[in-house]
Amino acid sequence: MRTNPHILEINAHNWLKQLRERLGNKKLTLADVPEENLFDIKSHGFDAIWLMGVWQESPASRAIARQDKAINDYLAKTVPNYDKKDIVGSQYAIYDYSVNKDFGGNAALLTLKKRLNDFGIKLILDFAGNHLAKDNPLTLTNKEFFVHMDDEPKEKELFFQTDKGYWIAHGKDPYFPSWTDTAQINQFNPKARAFLKDTLFKILPLCDGLRCDMVMLMLNKVFRDTWGTVVKEETPSEEFWPQIISEVKNLYPSFTFLAEVYWGMEWEVQELGFDYTYDKILYDRLLLSTAQDIQGHLNAEHLYQKRSLRFIANHDEEAPLTAFGREKSKAAAVAAYTLIGARLFTISQLYGEEKRLPIQYTRGIRVKNEDMLSFYKQFLDIINNPCFHGGQWTIKNPKPANEKDSSFKNILCWAWTQQTTQKIIVINYSSVPSKCIMPLDKVPSDENLILKEHFKKNETILPSAQAKKEGLLLDLLPFEAKIFSVDF
Repeated sequence: MRTNPHILEINAHNWLKQLRERLGNKKLTLADVPEENLFDIKSHGFDAIWLMGVWQESPASRAIARQDKAINDYLAKTVPNYDKKDIVGSQYAIYDYSVNKDFGGNAALLTLKKRLNDFGIKLILDFAGNHLAKDNPLTLTNKEFFVHMDDEPKEKELFFQTDKGYWIAHGKDPYFPSWTDTAQINQFNPKARAFLKDTLFKILPLCDGLRCDMVMLMLNKVFRDTWGTVVKEETPSEEFWPQIISEVKNLYPSFTFLAEVYWGMEWEVQELGFDYTYDKILYDRLLLSTAQDIQGHLNAEHLYQKRSLRFIANHDEEAPLTAFGREKSKAAAVAAYTLIGARLFTISQLYGEEKRLPIQYTRGIRVKNEDMLSFYKQFLDIINNPCFHGGQWTIKNPKPANEKDSSFKNILCWAWTQQTTQKIIVINYSSVPSKCIMPLDKVPSDENLILKEHFKKNETILPSAQAKKEGLLLDLLPFEAKIFSVDF
């Protein structure tokens, strides 16, 4: 993949259902995805797809989802006349790490992988090392793999009883209710660790990278704090991930590890060997904070920035149009996706869907927002430029337009420089008009310097001699973003 790769998250269930309905082929598998769809992904500049939810579905999870009040109440309000048959099990309650038979199994996925690779597109799949589906066969044959109790626990809501009489804990984030369709793996049990390693190595040939679910829950200190009063094993002397990642990289040097991680533990997880970690801090600041708070986050260690996964949408977050609003979502996209690091998009985001549907609902995209479609088509073309992938990224500090105007503090600004080309990004990240003086770097003596603005193709600026020396005065509308191109 390129430096600062573009990754497209695709829900496998939704994708195949839409293709089957459009093509009138109920038996279409992953091997049969039309060439035009793969070409479309490539033409929009995506380096990889994260095909979410390919593993064999859990019957127990499906039954739980179809009866889940929250899912059904939400769908009743959002999707009139929805059909429960379109609800499947959670993609993270994994019954077995083999490709869903309804998708064509492992053979079909391997065919798709080869076709994607021929287009220069990598394939990323999921690995949920913290838990399995509650009906995974191992829960009946290898209880030691799981956090379990032989006697009835005091907190019964955290456990389920198996047909063999013992109790297994549900997978759990300590800050939220348990995932009732899952079984919590005992991260301190050597046999469980060996099983996870064997499973991971088994699926390596099927993909070019793994998006690893809730990685912080597998860390020794987090697992101990969550389950230390239940498990009997001692805390392992080493973390699970470093040796695994090292061995994988020796076999597949370009294999990519993405980590879903929160709680300010991103740097710690990066040091375990992960190529990229979720940048939820940036997402939260784009959603809730000011330009100054956002820039404060971007002043962190350069290597940390380089290994961050930027996003304003994924299957866990509300749709950008609803979370941010139309104009702010565009400004947030420009901010997130013109930084160093990997850049994650979703199909529903690109189409301008206004609601985030449950991942268990397979109907997928229903509405296309032409304004957002047009914006992302243009924006993806802009950031596909080599300068955003091979250039040097630097933060620029806007200056006040005059002594009495403090609105320059609302403005984010940075640049990408590659040889004789520079891209300058300027964003008014506020709901009020704002002004600033934008510094111009590497300004030559040539009086014919021209700045071309990408979003408004007919907008060009010829800086005056004073502007070249002192900076260019910009007056920006609320949440207006500009991307200038300068050739030296």
